[in-house]
Amino acid sequence: METTKVGIREFRAGLSEFIALNTPVAVTRHGQTIGYFIPARGQNEAELAALKQASQVLDDMLEKHTVDPEAVVAEFKQKRQKARAQ
Repeated sequence: METTKVGIREFRAGLSEFIALNTPVAVTRHGQTIGYFIPARGQNEAELAALKQASQVLDDMLEKHTVDPEAVVAEFKQKRQKARAQ
């Protein structure tokens, strides 16, 4: 699936247009992707069921390996800050 890349200001200004798209939007700041907007509109029930199943599999894997999602997010933020400082 093709992803559209837009800057955060453009995303905010054109939010109503991006909501109408059927493709994900990669939101960037200073050229780095900071997040994704995935519109639910236009997805059929099978796609939504597959997404929910994938989410459950991920949750099960995190629990099985005793991974704390908050710790992962904290580590990611720390490494991102360190990379920005360099």
